[in-house]
Amino acid sequence: MASQPVDPIIDAPFDSALSERYLVYALSTITARSLPDVRDGLKPVHRRLLWAMRLLRLDPASGYKKCARVVGDVIGKYHPHGDASVYDAMVRLAQTFALRYPLVDGQGNFGNIDGDNAAAYRYTEARLTQVAIDLMEGLDEDATDFRPTYNGEEQEPELFPGPFPNLLANGAAGIAVGMATSIPPHNAAELIDAAIALIDNPQADVLAHVKGPDFPTGGIVVDAPAAIAEAYATGRGSFRVRARITTEREKGGGWQLVVTEIPYGVPKGKLIEGIAALINDKRLPILADVRDESDEQVRIVLEPRARTVDPATLTDSLYRLSDLEVRVPLNLNVLDKTRTPRVMPLRDALAAWVEHCFVVLRRRSEHRLAKIGDRLELLGGYLIAYLNLDRVVEIIRTEDEPKPVMIVEFGLTDRQAEAILNMRLRSLRRLEEMELVRERDALTKEKGELELLLSSDARQRTRLKRDLTKVRDRYGAETALGKRRTDVEEAAPAREIPPEAMIEREPITVILSQRGWIRAMRGHVELASAETLKFKEGDGPLFAFHAHTTDKLLLAADTGRFYTLAADKLPGGRGFGEPVRLMIDLDGSAGIVALLRAGAAERLLVAASDGRGFVVKVADTIAETRKGKTVVSPRAGAKLTIVRPVAPDHDYVAAVGDNRKLLVFPLSELVELARGQGVQLQRFRDGGLSDVTTFRYAAGLSWTMGGEAGRTRTEADMSPWRAARGAAGRMPPTGFPRDNRF
Repeated sequence: MASQPVDPIIDAPFDSALSERYLVYALSTITARSLPDVRDGLKPVHRRLLWAMRLLRLDPASGYKKCARVVGDVIGKYHPHGDASVYDAMVRLAQTFALRYPLVDGQGNFGNIDGDNAAAYRYTEARLTQVAIDLMEGLDEDATDFRPTYNGEEQEPELFPGPFPNLLANGAAGIAVGMATSIPPHNAAELIDAAIALIDNPQADVLAHVKGPDFPTGGIVVDAPAAIAEAYATGRGSFRVRARITTEREKGGGWQLVVTEIPYGVPKGKLIEGIAALINDKRLPILADVRDESDEQVRIVLEPRARTVDPATLTDSLYRLSDLEVRVPLNLNVLDKTRTPRVMPLRDALAAWVEHCFVVLRRRSEHRLAKIGDRLELLGGYLIAYLNLDRVVEIIRTEDEPKPVMIVEFGLTDRQAEAILNMRLRSLRRLEEMELVRERDALTKEKGELELLLSSDARQRTRLKRDLTKVRDRYGAETALGKRRTDVEEAAPAREIPPEAMIEREPITVILSQRGWIRAMRGHVELASAETLKFKEGDGPLFAFHAHTTDKLLLAADTGRFYTLAADKLPGGRGFGEPVRLMIDLDGSAGIVALLRAGAAERLLVAASDGRGFVVKVADTIAETRKGKTVVSPRAGAKLTIVRPVAPDHDYVAAVGDNRKLLVFPLSELVELARGQGVQLQRFRDGGLSDVTTFRYAAGLSWTMGGEAGRTRTEADMSPWRAARGAAGRMPPTGFPRDNRF
């Protein structure tokens, strides 16, 4: 039995064998799969799809054919890859929301902007669009090279020669090995204007014509002009794209936000799911509902929680928290004319396309010149045959080999003689001298013009500008397809929305009982009625004041720790409320000294029972966690007893001790700290501090007299009690409250 031939075993290091094979794969992925060509903007799969459809004669004027037929031809003749990947590429070429200028005209379900998939290729049909025809113009005129297909049975074009700036007009995206590309779509008319400017001046400013990306889904590019220019100058960057949102006013003062255009590449279904998740997770409490009212046009309705919500605040919140604002990357990584991948600035990419257009113009002109030469040669033979028709017929009838005889007798070329011999008899009646001469003269004139064109760079520039202008008119701003859809309007980044802005502002009355039960009644109720509100047996009111749901509340414990409560998180006014210790980590043995609105003042006066105190900014007392924040550190045996807001116009401090001694000193003598023990406010021989407050010296010191009348008494001249901070003080004015409280 003969031994089977086998490949010889090669002894080689594994790492070198692996690297060699991987390099081949990487280069194949980069140059023949993932990156577009700078000249026609297509990857091989797209080029083969359009070529196969062209051979099937699926032009815009013809009928549709099943996509299965197209995919079968592509994978059978040109692209030996999976049918799913080929069909996916074909579907994208037909999606009006994915491509700015679709190259395939699809009939059937080709997916939608919601993110749904297309139907299977046995159900859908397609043909080429006019854009694809423009892109392939010149394929029959030797405008580009052809190469054998993978099995050598067919020929396919290496690139498309048409005068349409497909790379930048439709954009591209792809991931190769070690590199990627991401090019957003642009407006074709603007690109052609920039290209025409580059024909005259290679250093022209292309940004004078190209404003920015032009997405098929519209939207607004909100980057600054400098940022856009920087991205285009380097070929790398990104564009901040926002949805188009309008405010619709309703009768009665209500309103709602309506989204009519969404950012490019964001599936509408996923976008709405994300916004609904914000509502369900209560991350955006000022938004009540999201509805999809779209038909062929996008219409997403966003309802605020209340009409008092600021529309700008809601819009900025949506931009920050949802895909209504996204960043679209720019990475202009393409294959140049030598099939080398590199990142190009916008001007270089356009210049490479213009250079390609010049090459195509010359090749088509040379092809036409050759065709004219061939036709003129035949016309010369026909004219000779016409002038000597009877002799030609006689030679053909009498000679066994008429061709050599005709060549010798009339001085014909081999091609001319062959053409005369191949003429049908019915053609003789059409062989009129005037027609032949007219055609010869027209072709001779065209030949002269083409020779002039090929010999003159200036004529080539003029001709290319004229050709591009015709294409530009087809995609101009006044056409439905060419009209710019994306606006470029600089806008600041969405504002950082403070948490309180996310809360609907409503009036409440905050009530804290002596045993530490807290609640918030809706509306601003009469505080006098707080005494008559229901409390648990043996309990009563400790603090009651008006606030709003957007407020932060400060709770101070006698240990010197401050805690922060959100007014909107307080339990409702029905019942007795809830223990405040469930909301914060307040020690069970600690007493509550104060509860007040954080916005009541900018500064607080804090003092301990031993008479030490200081001024602290409210901002320094706000705690971020349940554990609170230590602001006052009382000495051993002392406790925090006083927390009072400091009015902006107050300039003096009044302190009274348990020994009923009153001291007044300038507020400027009191230190301002973020935390600590502070300084001695008043010196005591026995007892400690009873109360301390601030006041305006010029207005004097006032206190309530008590009783049902609720009268107040004012001591205008406080000079007898004025001394330096830390003094002992003297007995208060007549009528000062017996409880030593201001």
